[in-house]
Amino acid sequence: MFAFAGNSLLCRMALKHTTIDPATFTSVRLLAGAIALWLIARVRAGSRVRSGNWSSALALFCYAAGFSFAYVDLSAGTGALLLFGSVQATMILFGLWKGERMTGWQGIGLAAALGGLVALLLPGLSAPPLRSALLMMVAGMAWGAYSLRGKGAGDPLATTAGNFLRSVPFAVILSLLLATMARADAQGIAYAVLSGALTSGVGYAIWYAAVRGLKASNAATVQLSVPVISAIGGVLMLGEPITLRLMGASIAVLGGIALVVLNPGADSRTS
Repeated sequence: MFAFAGNSLLCRMALKHTTIDPATFTSVRLLAGAIALWLIARVRAGSRVRSGNWSSALALFCYAAGFSFAYVDLSAGTGALLLFGSVQATMILFGLWKGERMTGWQGIGLAAALGGLVALLLPGLSAPPLRSALLMMVAGMAWGAYSLRGKGAGDPLATTAGNFLRSVPFAVILSLLLATMARADAQGIAYAVLSGALTSGVGYAIWYAAVRGLKASNAATVQLSVPVISAIGGVLMLGEPITLRLMGASIAVLGGIALVVLNPGADSRTS
């Protein structure tokens, strides 16, 4: 979970304190992640990575690009909450659309989570920039779609490695389209490489190893810590404030999702 929160912190640090642009950050992050995951999968399997597909790779790219452009203006904690809430809401709503049933407490939890996201976006002095907030929510929906497409994958690590490799051409096209705005420095590139290789590549490898020993509800619940870790990291490392609006929205969103995933019989939600 520290690795997942680290993605938010590294992206925010790069875009706030270095000259790197969001498109370049996205391209470097996905390339570094692809290389790291390919190496891990190759060492473990001893063969070429042939998993993944282009549709999932496109969803992965949309997540990564939206994530980067959103963090131009969002604090680490706010961005992580919007991302996490959107991922979980996407997967829960998809389950309902497919005919899944919810208990009364789960319905209350979903309503509270969605209400928390809406409250966070209401106009006011502490409201996040709407454009960036919407971009992060789109990123969350893309990651939710990516997660749903990956359900039942025979080898999650190899599949993720293959999807990262396939996402690189999309990122390169984005960088070429925005070439006139491209800029970077050594520190920004370093943050992007760390985000891709360490907190994405190695982080996903650790997660897939750990999740095998966790119950589905525990695996989903432990992810509730990501926005909290991101917010604390933003305060300690970036000097970002934690507003009453963010605290209230966090309680509603995270508490609401907890009601859904902790209910006996609730399906696993992963991000």
